[in-house]
Amino acid sequence: MVQFTKMHGLGNDYIYINLYNNPNNILPKEKVPEFTRYICNRHFGVGADGVILIKSSKIADFKMEIYNQDGSQAEMCGNGIRCFGKYVYDNNLTNKKFLNIETLAGIRKLELHIENNKVREVTVNMGKAIWEDELIPINLEKHKTKEKIEFEVENLKFEGIAVSMGNPHFVIEVPNVEKIDINKYGKLIENNKIFPNKTNVEFIEIQGNTSIKMRVWERGTGETFACGTGACAVFAVAYEENKVKPQVKVQLKGGELKIKLDEQTNEIYMTGLATTVCHGDVS
Repeated sequence: MVQFTKMHGLGNDYIYINLYNNPNNILPKEKVPEFTRYICNRHFGVGADGVILIKSSKIADFKMEIYNQDGSQAEMCGNGIRCFGKYVYDNNLTNKKFLNIETLAGIRKLELHIENNKVREVTVNMGKAIWEDELIPINLEKHKTKEKIEFEVENLKFEGIAVSMGNPHFVIEVPNVEKIDINKYGKLIENNKIFPNKTNVEFIEIQGNTSIKMRVWERGTGETFACGTGACAVFAVAYEENKVKPQVKVQLKGGELKIKLDEQTNEIYMTGLATTVCHGDVS
C-alpha cells in the first residue's frame, strides 16, 4: 500500500507521496510513471494533474520530484511547491517557516504564512526568467532572444514569446482567452517541433497594468485550473513588453496568484493559497 495526500493550489491538484520519513511507502523509481498514470486518472484512480514525491536532500531542507499526469517528469511546479511547503509543515516534518526545496530547476526558497498553526499561503522565490534559446529550450535558427515567434497551426496564425521559469513556456496574447479552443491548439503547440522538450502554453489577456487573465495548457497534462510557473512566465513576458507594473495579480480558472518582481535582483516572487483535500492509501 502507498499512503498519499491529495492537495491543490487554486485547483491545480497533485498527489503527494511521503518518501522522506514514511517506511510504509515503498515506490520504486521505475514504477513511478506507471503509478502516476494510474492514480491521476480521474475515472479509475484518485484523479490529479500529477504526482509529487517528498524526499530527503543533501543540499536543501527537502527534495521535490514532480511527475505529470502522463508519467513524464517535470522540472518545477509553482502550485505544487506551495502545497509541498504546506505538507511538510502541517505534517510536522519541519517547524521552519523559511525553507529551501531542491527541484530539477534548482533550489527554490519558500516563506510559509501560518494561520491557526496551519499553512494558508506560501510565497515562493521562483528565480529569474530565462530567455536564452538553448536554456528554454527552443530550436529555431536566426531567432533573437525575447523575439516573438510566429507559426501557423491548423490554418490559424499564432505569435508568442518563449521563456523558461525552470520549465519551458510559450506565452500568446489574445483578445479574449475564453474564445480560444485550448484543447485543440494547446496540444498542437505543446508538440510543435521548435520545442524539443515540448512546452507549456499560456493564452493571456492583459486587463490593465496590474492584472492579467490567463488559461494554461500544461505539458503532459492538458488544460489545468492554475500553473504557478506559467503565471510567472506570463508576468515576465508582459513586464518585458512594458505592459504591466512590477506587481500584478494573475487571474486563472482556479483563482488568483500574486506575482511580484524584485527590481534589484530580477527575481520573481509568487504568493498563493495551498489546500489539503484528503488523505488515503492505494494498492
